[in-house]
Amino acid sequence: MPHQSVLITGGAAGIGRATAARFIADGWQVGAIDRDQTQLDALRNEFGDGNVWTHCADVCDPEAVGAAIEAFMGVTGGRLDVVVNNAGLVAAGAFEAGDIARYRAVVDVNVTGLVTVARAAFPYLAATPGARLINMSSASAAYGTPGYAVYSATKHAVSAFTEALDAEWHRHGIRVRAVWPLFVQTAMVTEIGPQRTIDRMGVRLRPDDVAGAIARASGAPHWWPQLHWTVGWQGFFFVNLTRFCPTWINRLAMRWIAGY
Repeated sequence: MPHQSVLITGGAAGIGRATAARFIADGWQVGAIDRDQTQLDALRNEFGDGNVWTHCADVCDPEAVGAAIEAFMGVTGGRLDVVVNNAGLVAAGAFEAGDIARYRAVVDVNVTGLVTVARAAFPYLAATPGARLINMSSASAAYGTPGYAVYSATKHAVSAFTEALDAEWHRHGIRVRAVWPLFVQTAMVTEIGPQRTIDRMGVRLRPDDVAGAIARASGAPHWWPQLHWTVGWQGFFFVNLTRFCPTWINRLAMRWIAGY
């Protein structure tokens, strides 16, 4: 039986790299797309050409994404069991103080890029029995998060996209799932600098924790109904609390956590 194959966007560092390492350890054929060639080279040097295929591409470029997926299919013989839509950007701080160019980039990568990858991967997922699309959401999709307004909005979009596409693609035998971590020990969190939300909530997750959730979502039985996969007890508690609390309590709690 051919090796199962997984294609990971933003696969060269952070959560993407940990996910690649997890699937390599499990014996999968792994492909990693990223726009950072230096980090892709480091990934390939660490794990070897025989274990990971890499391609430099911007997920917001439909032609580049299509070419990357087609090239990976040449390696796998057309088999695509899982796509992990992990590439993402963040913007933090008071909305009115932010840079509109950065906000546009966050929306482009987190939403447009995710949609672009899903669309390009569809024919290969549909041709592979039991295929999965795993989208990277966030605990900030549970309730709009002050200080992360644009980022939070993109993750709400990812949540809705996941729900709609899972219903649509059921007829093609493709399951669509979303993974919802809180803050993770990655360069993305480090680069945004001090934030009261991070001080209040802490950074309790490692990339390996998220990679484990992605692996579980990828490997769950096809009939398993769970669409949204939280990561860690803190994320589980936070997401479910916002679902059951009245809106006014959620609003006050988020203002307190974020300091607004």
